[in-house]
Amino acid sequence: MEQPLNEQSSLELIESMINKAKNSFSESGTLYLLWGIVIFICSLTQFIGERLNYEHTNYVWYLTWVMAIYQVIYISRRSKKERAKTYTADMLKYVWICFAVCMFLGIFILISRGAYSSVVPVILVMYGMPTFLSGSILKFRSLVIGGIACWVLSFLSIQFPDQYQPLFICAAVVIAWIIPGYLLYLKHKNEHSS
Repeated sequence: MEQPLNEQSSLELIESMINKAKNSFSESGTLYLLWGIVIFICSLTQFIGERLNYEHTNYVWYLTWVMAIYQVIYISRRSKKERAKTYTADMLKYVWICFAVCMFLGIFILISRGAYSSVVPVILVMYGMPTFLSGSILKFRSLVIGGIACWVLSFLSIQFPDQYQPLFICAAVVIAWIIPGYLLYLKHKNEHSS
């Protein structure tokens, strides 16, 4: 028969579950790095294509659908390997689901209303939300800073002509996803090499 947990044991159990959630979510920073690189490539390609007057530079954004399919497969495979679900992992999952839904609806609404010049600033505001929340939940300062940087870049982007807005997305994903993803990769590598 199991003994009831005392206060110290309960706190240790909760702490170990939070640490497991941190490790399972951040794993090696793979998704942050991949999404950051894909969005960076799409934004930079759009910027360069528009400068060179290519007609269909927006087609590069179909890469995000490929990345979304990859992410679904990656997460479903990873979740099959996980033994226990934690509250923290569930919170993070719902933060990112909320982000994806709001991103899709926000872009759809802005484009259907012809508010093209507002798309990038709104995207940057939305990038900041899950990044900041994930960093706060995981106590990972680089993500918190990345989220705040997205909001600052959103404000700055409205100060510049529309043709430069893809460069603000490039800057945002470097600060909010690529750098934190790389730091998570280093942290994961160090934790699993010892």
